[in-house]
Amino acid sequence: MILAVLWDNDGLLLDSESLFFDMTRSFFAEAGVHLDESYWGIEYLGNAKHSLEIAEELGMSAELIRPLLERRNEAFVKRISRSVPLMPKVRETIEALSGKVRLGLVTGSPRDKVELMHGPNGLLDRFDVIVTDDEVRNSKPHPEPYLKALELLGLKPEQCLAVEDSRRGLSSAHAAGIDCIVVPNSLTRAQRFDLAVTVENDVSAVLEHLKARGALCR
Repeated sequence: MILAVLWDNDGLLLDSESLFFDMTRSFFAEAGVHLDESYWGIEYLGNAKHSLEIAEELGMSAELIRPLLERRNEAFVKRISRSVPLMPKVRETIEALSGKVRLGLVTGSPRDKVELMHGPNGLLDRFDVIVTDDEVRNSKPHPEPYLKALELLGLKPEQCLAVEDSRRGLSSAHAAGIDCIVVPNSLTRAQRFDLAVTVENDVSAVLEHLKARGALCR
């Protein structure tokens, strides 16, 4: 029986990944470097490469990289302080699950940015546990973030279901022994999700999946 659903945040609950990509592409263009959407989706979001590595691979001048990324980071914090849009059907799905199964947030973002991005949307109040990147030693695709969520919830892997938008997150959940549904976005859909239980178009599919597994009444 599934007792908890563990959610990624960026690109799954919030449309923050497209904002971050668009901003990064704009800053890279200032340095004369073209950043391709599919390349970013595979290397940054899928293979967990850092912006600095990608800038180097694309041939950006070494003296430009760190100052440019610092300016990009500052600009991004200013942008997300104005709140970030929810992805399709997120609020309805989370509200439908609230009180029926336990909810966890397992994200690669630090807590201060998570709270800033959600702003006044009230969604964070629905989660029983929140595991952020600054609370673990090893980020996704390492299983530690999901293992920490299991520990906080006092549950076993087979009692949980993970929902992710990228191969990096999928690998993390799978390594922790947790079945994972993938809901890719426009940046991650080119990735491969062989380890997923299923790949869906939007997060509302989680409701039907839970019903099929007896976790929710039909």
